[in-house]
Amino acid sequence: MAENTAISWATHTFNPWMGCTKVSPACDGCYAEALMDKRYGKVQWGPHGERVRTAPANWKQPIKWNRQAEHDGTRPFVFCASLADVFDNQVPAEWRRDLFDLIRATPNLVWLLLTKRPQNIVKMVKFVGFMPSNIAFGTTIEDRQRLESNLPALIVAGGLRPLFLFASCEPLLGDLGDLSPWMTGDSHPQRLAEGETFEKGFKITADGWPTLPAVGWWITGGETDQGGHRARPTHPDWFRAIRDQALAHGLAYHHKQNGEWSPLQANDGEWPTDEGSFIRLNDMGDRADDGWPMQKVGKKFTGRLLDGVTHDAFPEVNHG
Repeated sequence: MAENTAISWATHTFNPWMGCTKVSPACDGCYAEALMDKRYGKVQWGPHGERVRTAPANWKQPIKWNRQAEHDGTRPFVFCASLADVFDNQVPAEWRRDLFDLIRATPNLVWLLLTKRPQNIVKMVKFVGFMPSNIAFGTTIEDRQRLESNLPALIVAGGLRPLFLFASCEPLLGDLGDLSPWMTGDSHPQRLAEGETFEKGFKITADGWPTLPAVGWWITGGETDQGGHRARPTHPDWFRAIRDQALAHGLAYHHKQNGEWSPLQANDGEWPTDEGSFIRLNDMGDRADDGWPMQKVGKKFTGRLLDGVTHDAFPEVNHG
């Protein structure tokens, strides 16, 4: 449940508990469900399943990582949680407080709390009663609808003064459009989620509006097959749009993988119809007769390179 991870944007993964409920299209091909529920039967997924806390020995692993990081003078990034969601409503609040105690006790680690429920962050941190200084908040943005619902809530959570905010655009299922308001901190308060309030931590400008934080780290990735779920395609232009905007604003950009699909090139032969391993894709991620032809070739073939470049950037954090 705790390990050195193969995930390119983290050093370790830590799972304080297991289990979750699907809440968005990004969850359709959940690898954690395919692995821990369907394959190993360790936990039942969904609203009627129990959340299973991991063993005490697992909870000691971050202490070891922290001690090694202090010795090495490094700040390892810890993805929490790959088999759950820290801000899941069905998780006992006491478990979350225990997790925050552990985070506070490991100051040399950078804890990446990635959630599909950013609307819960502020209220759940308030219940914990304190905010460790070595937390970064992130949310999953797979399409424009989730951009408009999740990023405003993430921005509000920025008032808790995390190390940084980040967006995981994996699996990316459509073109996200103009991201500059979120990359510059110019997202207007009126765009924030209805009913949200500004928490202590925002600076107020002369005109009475809060100064909003930017989302400083952008991660992209295509979907892979998981169990019985067949991966949906991502056109590389969608990755490029995020990459180009992030780099133009001087932000860290990290591309994890291209997924199972690749654009079908003119020299690949006659473009087949929308059948089998070929589809035509529009910029909203839907199949369309006049869309881009895509071919399923497998993740080993598509790899991680985007236009021949490996993008492995991480946000800078203080090592002092």
